[in-house]
Amino acid sequence: MNTVHNKHLLLLFLFTTATCCCMAQETKREAYLVPATVYKGDTIPSFNLPTVYIFKPLIFKNKRQQQKYNRLVRDVKKVLPIAKEVNRAIIETYEYMMTLPEEERSKHIKMVEKGIKKQYLPVMKQLTFSQGKLLIKLIDRQNNQTSYQIVKAFLGSFRAGFYQAFAALFGASLKKEYRPDEDDKLTERVVLLVESGQI
Repeated sequence: MNTVHNKHLLLLFLFTTATCCCMAQETKREAYLVPATVYKGDTIPSFNLPTVYIFKPLIFKNKRQQQKYNRLVRDVKKVLPIAKEVNRAIIETYEYMMTLPEEERSKHIKMVEKGIKKQYLPVMKQLTFSQGKLLIKLIDRQNNQTSYQIVKAFLGSFRAGFYQAFAALFGASLKKEYRPDEDDKLTERVVLLVESGQI
């Protein structure tokens, strides 16, 4: 009788221990912190969902149009990151220049110009003509001012004129503006889809 009783106690002990271990493991589950918002006195999780753009489907009349669109997508994907980098560099340069005394600014600008040439000249050489023209427009899109205006603001009218003349030799213009509601409507569509990760 004692042996049976002991067996029952042993089984009860093992069962209780196993249950406690399982409960301990359950309480050790990882917790995830998420952003929350208080709404009408209740705290609820809140998430920012990415923007999804829905456009009317494109209908291509022929294979040539399709290929032209595919090239535009390829070019935007290649050039848009450069335009965004240029935007960041302009903001950083301007903010830093504002901390410098007037007499040191031109010296700093010359150093920045030299650094930009060293960093971006190899990149620019890899761009096709159409990608170069697209970059000029996307710089305007990112900065709300043309490449010519940016060069003029930092380097002066003479240097801006020189770079404009140089671009003109290749049939480009630093004064080219980005027009998302007119000439660049399709480009804007592609840019938005690329930025949102939809293409």
